Amino acid sequence: MTSAEAAARPRRRPGIDAVAVVMPAHNEEQHLERALRAVQRAADGLQLQRPGVAVRVVVVLDSCTDRSAAITAGYADADPRISALEVRLRSAGASRAAGIRAGVLSQPRRAPGQRATPAPWPGRTWLANTDADSQVPAHWLVRQLEFAEAGADAVLGSVEPDPVGMDPELLRRWLDRHPFEENHPHVYGANFGVRASAYLAAGGFSKLESHEDRTLVQSLRGLAFTVLATDSMRVLTSGRTHARAPQGFGAYLRALGRQRPPAAAGN
Repeated sequence: MTSAEAAARPRRRPGIDAVAVVMPAHNEEQHLERALRAVQRAADGLQLQRPGVAVRVVVVLDSCTDRSAAITAGYADADPRISALEVRLRSAGASRAAGIRAGVLSQPRRAPGQRATPAPWPGRTWLANTDADSQVPAHWLVRQLEFAEAGADAVLGSVEPDPVGMDPELLRRWLDRHPFEENHPHVYGANFGVRASAYLAAGGFSKLESHEDRTLVQSLRGLAFTVLATDSMRVLTSGRTHARAPQGFGAYLRALGRQRPPAAAGN
């Protein structure tokens, strides 16, 4: 089923009344502010259209030794939707899982004197995952909820490396191998949404240093959940080649850059 078919043929699913955005970060002071501003715009856009949907943003600070914690604290002080979780896991999968536990299973932040509210029901909660070196588009959350209401249990968005400071030849190689299209075959942790009930049924993110997103998607598909891939909510992500995860996106770019170009015809 294509994303267009999913939108045209809605399935019965509970409506979404809570969204948790989870953003792991390990020494991301150079990118974190841009990432948080982009998520704020996406949250504002969603709540403008759907004022009844609660949004929480959990920044998982994993073994940070730079200014990432201070940057997050500044945003959290100004925006009650944002909170920080400090961990020492050195694992993208474990960090994402810890952020989801904090964003879904814990009590939401509330102002002094405000009554406590129960944690949202997983069937009506959407988990939107991104990274601290990435910038989501303004319609990012709106689009994910449109897919969720059309019957998707998980949505795989696309990413585009930031060309600023990136070797043009490396960018060309990446674009040749990753055309922007609907129903693409790729899984990116920087652009991945899933209904919380499906996430829990599939066992959640594993404690892997890399590929925790692919492992979860395999489990979701194995349980016959509806997983859609789309280029309609593309995320801009860092084109750096000094990787945070040993087999993550940066490591892939570095390996791609080392490949020799194909020999010219006739040689």
